Amino acid sequence: MTRSVLLVEDDQRVRRALRLALEDEGYQVREAGSGRDGLAELSRNPPDVVLLDLMLPDLDGFAVCHQIRHTSAIPVIMVTARTDSHDVVAGLEAGADDYVTKPLVAKELSARIRALLRRTDNAPGGAPRRLTSGDLSIGVDEGVVTRDGSPVALTETEFKLLAELALAGGKVRSREQLLERVWGYGYFGDSRIVDVHVRRLRTKVERDPANPSHVVTVRGLGYRLVP
Repeated sequence: MTRSVLLVEDDQRVRRALRLALEDEGYQVREAGSGRDGLAELSRNPPDVVLLDLMLPDLDGFAVCHQIRHTSAIPVIMVTARTDSHDVVAGLEAGADDYVTKPLVAKELSARIRALLRRTDNAPGGAPRRLTSGDLSIGVDEGVVTRDGSPVALTETEFKLLAELALAGGKVRSREQLLERVWGYGYFGDSRIVDVHVRRLRTKVERDPANPSHVVTVRGLGYRLVP
C-alpha cells in the first residue's frame, strides 16, 4: 500500500526536490506552501505522516503543530534549518514526533518516515492485553490508556513510549534503549527526543507532572514505569 506524505514547505524549489525524492522512495506526496494551506489540506484528506517546515510565511511550524495536536495524533516530523537546541526542543514540545535538519538527505528522511510509520502500524507483539501502574490502565494491544477509567489521549509515539516502559515490568530503560525501541533507529537519534516526550507524556498521565508517580527518572540511567 502506498503511504502518503503531506509536505508543508514554503520554498517551491525545496518542495519540488523533496517531492521527487520521496516519490522515488515510493511515497505519494501532497504539497502545501503555507501553514494555513497545510492545515486545510490535512482537514480535507489526512495523510499518513506530515513533514512540516519550521519557518513558514503565515503560521510557523510550532503553531501548525499545536493546531494539529488539538485534533489529531497523526505523526509529524518537523523540518528545521536551525540546529539550536531551544528550537529543536520547542518543536518536539509543540507535538512533533521527530525532527530533521536541513540540508535533508533523502535516504535518511525516508528511513525516518518508515520508522515512524512502523511504530504507528504495529503494536508490541506478544504483550499482555492490559498492564497497570497505579490508576493507569494500559491496553497494549488495543492502543488505549485510561486513568481512573477515563480515556487518556496520547499520540502514537507517546503511547509507544508508555507501552515500552510498561512492558519493562518496572525495570529501567535507558534513553538509548527507548530511542531504539520507540523511534526505531540508533545512530540517527538524539536523546533529547526521549526527554521531551517523557515530559509531554507526564502532562497527560500524571496528576502532578512535576512530581511524577508513574513515569519516574532514575538518575544517570533512564526511566522506569512504577508497576
